[in-house]
Amino acid sequence: MVKKLQKLADKQSAATGTPSVAQLFDSQFASSVKDSAQQIWQAGLGAFAKAQGEGGKVFESLVKEGVSIQRKTQAAAEEKLGEVSNRMTKLSDDVQARAGQQWDKLESIFEERVAKALGKLGVPSSKDIDALIHRIDALSANVARLSKAPAAPKATPAKTAAKAAKPSASRKAAAKTSSAKRAVAAPRKRTA
Repeated sequence: MVKKLQKLADKQSAATGTPSVAQLFDSQFASSVKDSAQQIWQAGLGAFAKAQGEGGKVFESLVKEGVSIQRKTQAAAEEKLGEVSNRMTKLSDDVQARAGQQWDKLESIFEERVAKALGKLGVPSSKDIDALIHRIDALSANVARLSKAPAAPKATPAKTAAKAAKPSASRKAAAKTSSAKRAVAAPRKRTA
């Protein structure tokens, strides 16, 4: 519709010789666009000049703000890292404790089974060997005590003659003493 009106106005202006409304409108519009573009350009130049003048200050304030934000984020990250580290340490300690308990159980089961197998084979246990060692020590002490018994006082010739008269009796006593020592020293045989 606007085009039709413009064409009609152009025909009338051509007939009368005066400029048409469209021509007037186009020149005013072009002029306002030109003025507007000029103002935009000048505003841009002003902003650029202001930015150059205050650019250093703005840059410094942005750097300060960035440093502040960086410190805050580092503190938050370190806090979270500390929490995670504590959790992982606790978890590790728990797992280690549980694993240690399982190893202890496994070790005791193994020891019991080995001891049972050795017992079936007739191999003496460490308790049996310790008992035998104590028994041997006690017997050795008895033998040492008996062998270190105080000797009879030196005999006079009259007593020596009396002993010579009874040689078989002293030999029998010595034989009894030595057989008693052998019985004490000989360990008992184990029956299976």
